[in-house]
Amino acid sequence: MSIRRRGTAAGAALALSGAGVLLGLAASPAQAAEVSYATHCVPPAGISPIDGTTKVEITAPATAKVGDTVDVVWKFVQAASKNPDIIDLPANSVQPSGILKAAGAQVADIAMQGPRQNPAIPKGAAMVLSDMKGSIKLTTAGEVTLTPDAYTVNAMSTDTRCTPKETVQKAATIQVTGGGGGTSSPTPTQSTTPTQSATPTSTASPTATGGSGGQTDFTGKEVQIPYACKTPIGDKNATSPVQINARKNNGDFDLTVQFKKSVMNSPADIPKGSVKPSMEVVLGGADKGTVHVEGPTNAKDIKSGDPIEIPDLTGTYKPGASGTSTLSPGVLTVKALGTTTTCTPTKTEVSLTLDTSRQPGGSSGGTSTSGGTSSAGGGGTSGSGGLAQTGASDHGALKALGLVAGTAILLGGAVFTFMPKRRAR
Repeated sequence: MSIRRRGTAAGAALALSGAGVLLGLAASPAQAAEVSYATHCVPPAGISPIDGTTKVEITAPATAKVGDTVDVVWKFVQAASKNPDIIDLPANSVQPSGILKAAGAQVADIAMQGPRQNPAIPKGAAMVLSDMKGSIKLTTAGEVTLTPDAYTVNAMSTDTRCTPKETVQKAATIQVTGGGGGTSSPTPTQSTTPTQSATPTSTASPTATGGSGGQTDFTGKEVQIPYACKTPIGDKNATSPVQINARKNNGDFDLTVQFKKSVMNSPADIPKGSVKPSMEVVLGGADKGTVHVEGPTNAKDIKSGDPIEIPDLTGTYKPGASGTSTLSPGVLTVKALGTTTTCTPTKTEVSLTLDTSRQPGGSSGGTSTSGGTSSAGGGGTSGSGGLAQTGASDHGALKALGLVAGTAILLGGAVFTFMPKRRAR
């Protein structure tokens, strides 16, 4: 762990001491000091707040000149919170960020961030956080003090926010001398939390209607469905765009439910065959009941940082009544390693309308028809949509899948956004 002045000709030789302090920097002597402070941490909804002690070691150059941009390292000797007794956190799934306060001759908030790099952390174990780094351009001669402040622990895209409960003592001091050619303009700071753009939506196409003529492919409209999701540790509200298409197969219809457009990157490695989505399509109009549709599990490993895709959900609709029948998105279920999350629409909307003829063993009367894996084409241009980004209900986004042993489940305590990728047709 070392902080060095950028542009220095001499290379910094890094060595790790028994106490975990990196020594080096022949050109500009580094100093490291440890401070501890009482901290209040607020985990995601459903988990009780935590009061603990944070121990931090700040490393920075002892001296510098006006105009220098110096690097600073924040080492967590001890984090205030532990991993809740909910799931084991996989390796490389936790990322810290925070603010280091500069005061004295120059006042600034230094944005600090560490890599998503950690060993596997068992349930109830102490959090192991990577070193955070940041930089500051020195603009004023004099003594600049560095003091750790609030920080955030992001465990698979779920934030635990920790703030000091007492006045924190300074952890390092930089003696800044003049003559470096710097200016007194404010030091630009970088955001510690990336801003994620809202999931784009598109205007829905008219409801498709299947007649008794020669048409075989029917494209539904994209509809916005608000969901109430039951997770192992709490509830989540969300709105997701969904589209139902059908292909006529004699008297039956092969259904395809699409979550399209919008991509997210995986916060950790996910093994193949670990995520299984399904839905119950709700029948209305002349017919009653539900049709089960499901998608395949992920066919290959998903590496941390790679995009995650949700596949089409497919199944077979065997009409149980003759007349005009409607199809609407229903209960969405995600299973992973024996853990199930259920998202129920609080209000539904018709995506597809079909003219149907009753088939033996059809769906009328509220029975569920297993869908299998029949393939269904859209028969036209599909609208855009997607399983929206996770967030609070006022953001209209769906908190999707957290990782258990590298596998996705919906958890308030360890959640990441599951975004389907647009598929070429």
